Amino acid sequence: MASWNSLPLEVSYQVVGWIAFVSWSISFYPQVFLNYRRKSVVGLNFDFLLLNFTKHSSYFIYNASLFFSPFIQRQYFEKYGSDEMIPVAANDVAFSIHAVVLTAFTIFQVFIYERGSQKVSKTAGVITVAVWTVATVCLFIAWPKQSWLWYISIF
Repeated sequence: MASWNSLPLEVSYQVVGWIAFVSWSISFYPQVFLNYRRKSVVGLNFDFLLLNFTKHSSYFIYNASLFFSPFIQRQYFEKYGSDEMIPVAANDVAFSIHAVVLTAFTIFQVFIYERGSQKVSKTAGVITVAVWTVATVCLFIAWPKQSWLWYISIF
């Protein structure tokens, strides 16, 4: 299993990763607070929410699978070599969890607050259904051969 050759490089990687986590995570809160304060989501783009939820869910599946699964990590090392490092850090997993939770919470706000006549467009709905249909088809392709690294790379 690969390791860092330089302590300063590893520390820099961790510090920059957690700074990115905090920076991107903070970006979710103004909309949540604005919705709460106004008790309204009028003007919020529902297509953005749906597509963002799909994006962050996909990112979470990839990060969590590669970070936590020894089986997928073994497949990664077999494909790329044991000298390569897993390209997912704890801050990546933390961000993807946070992003899914906050996006889901914002979607929850859509259902409980005033939304006017806004709705998700057919285009965004079709894109989302297509993405999850492809993911499901790929699951059935990956399953017999246990090609989980290939499968999560789809995400």
